[in-house]
Amino acid sequence: MPRTTRVLLLFLLSLLSLSSWACRSSSSPSSAPRSTGLQLVTDEIGRRVAIPRHPRRVISLAPSVTEMLFALGVEERIVGVTSYCDYPPAAREKERVGDVLNPSLERILALQPDLVILSTATQLERFARRLEAVGIPLYVVDVERVEDVFRSLEHLGAIMDCRAEAERVVRALRARLERVRARVRGRPRPRVLMVVQRDPLIVPGRGAFMTDLIQEAGGQSITADAEREWTPYSLETVVARAPEVIILPSREPITRRLANVRWPELETTPAFRQGRVYVIHNDLLMRPGPRLIEGVEALARVLHPEAFR
Repeated sequence: MPRTTRVLLLFLLSLLSLSSWACRSSSSPSSAPRSTGLQLVTDEIGRRVAIPRHPRRVISLAPSVTEMLFALGVEERIVGVTSYCDYPPAAREKERVGDVLNPSLERILALQPDLVILSTATQLERFARRLEAVGIPLYVVDVERVEDVFRSLEHLGAIMDCRAEAERVVRALRARLERVRARVRGRPRPRVLMVVQRDPLIVPGRGAFMTDLIQEAGGQSITADAEREWTPYSLETVVARAPEVIILPSREPITRRLANVRWPELETTPAFRQGRVYVIHNDLLMRPGPRLIEGVEALARVLHPEAFR
C-alpha cells in the first residue's frame, strides 16, 4: 500500500520529512556471486540493489541512520552526514552534505562514496532517483515500529560486515525494551496526546512509529486512528477524546512535568486538570534509531511512574 506523503515537512519546522514510498520487505541482505565484488541486497522498501561487499566510504542522509552506524562501531567509514546529524557528538565532526531535505549532490559526489544510506523518514524520492542516476549505490532504511529498529541494525550490520557487533547492540537494546514491557504489562493504559508540532497541531497517526512507541510504553494514543502517519489535528477533537497525558517535544535533555504551561484550548482535559503535561527530548521520540528505546523508557516512566519506583 502507498505510504503517507510528506506531511513531515512540518516536522518541528525543519527536522524531518516523510516520503511516499511503498512496499517494505523483511528480507535481509543476501550475497551475489563473489566474482562481482558486489553483494545483492533487498533494502527495507523492497528494492534489489547491488552494493559493495565491504563499504568503506559511506554517506548517511538521516540522523537516525548516523546514530545506527555509530552504534555499530563503523563511524570511521562515514565520510559524510547531514547538517542535522548531531549525535553522538563525534558525528558533528563529519563532512556535511546539506540538510535532510536538500542534500547537495555535488558535495556527495566530491566525497566519492561507495554507498549512500537514507531513511524513508527523512528523504525525498526525487533525490534518491538522482543518486541512482549517477550510479551511486543506495540503501533505504524504513522504520515503522519500535521493533523495526532492531531489524535495521541487523541489516546494516550485515551490509557493513559487522554482524557480531550488530547482534550485541540489538541484544542489549531488546533487553531494555523487554524490561519496559514487563513493568507496564497489565497496567491500565492512559490516553495520550503526543504532539509533534504545537501550532498548527501535528500528531502521529496510524502507521507512525511514534504511535507504536506510545503502545510499547504502556499508553494508548488518542490519534492512533488518524489515517495519515503525521497529520494536522483539531483541538476540538483532542478535547473530545480527553487525553490523560500530554507529551510535548523539547530540546531539553531531561524529561520533566510542565507546571505552568499555557494552552487555553486544552485546559479542560484530564491531562491539564491533573497536571500531567510533560516534555521529553524530541530526538528520543522522533528519531527512529537506537535512542528510540530510551524514548520508550522515558515515556513509560511518565505514563506509569509507580512501576519505576
